[in-house]
Amino acid sequence: MGRQNRVKKIGKMPEYRRFTSEKKDCLKIILSLEEYETIRLIDYLSYSQLECAQMMEISRSSVVSLYHSARNKISRFIIEGHTMEIDGGHYQLEYSEGEREMKIAVTCVEGEVFQHFGHCPSFLVCDIKDGKIDSSQMIDTSTSGCSALAGVLSQLGVDTVICGGIGGGAKNHLNAAGIKVLPGASGNALAQVQSYIEGTLNYNPETECNHHEHECQGQHHCH
Repeated sequence: MGRQNRVKKIGKMPEYRRFTSEKKDCLKIILSLEEYETIRLIDYLSYSQLECAQMMEISRSSVVSLYHSARNKISRFIIEGHTMEIDGGHYQLEYSEGEREMKIAVTCVEGEVFQHFGHCPSFLVCDIKDGKIDSSQMIDTSTSGCSALAGVLSQLGVDTVICGGIGGGAKNHLNAAGIKVLPGASGNALAQVQSYIEGTLNYNPETECNHHEHECQGQHHCH
């Protein structure tokens, strides 16, 4: 009987998951979320391997194995010119004290993620406490356009927006308001919030709408 694959605790999901290459016929390297976490803690935040093991609630030998595997994959990505994607693994997302309470808004029409941020007529707004959905409500908007909608969400105290298509101007307005943007999502709106909490949200940070010059007045279309 094989050894059980123990769940590893990770403290933060990567903001960027897909890295492309100019090389033709390249391979796709998959870096697991646990491997990513060892790089984040040890190389980026300068924790020791022992501290990393304590935070991930695994043995130091497991950290060493994950860390070595991660560095090997990253070196192949850099030197051999392959693509890389951060995805998968056997993990549980942990929240720091500052992240235990947050407010997530999803562009939503008829329960589904609406694909045109600048024309979104309503948002599903969820209050998150201790890593769970504490309450949710539908908020109808009486305006359109990226600047106006960013203002509405900021007044509601929203921390994170999950959406489908969104233009560069809208992203800039949301980022300026301190709101994190997770574009490229689809499907049931409430399910996307739950997926984000669990660390399994399927989104694409490169997703954008194509706008013409009056995008911030709400006149745009997505392809």
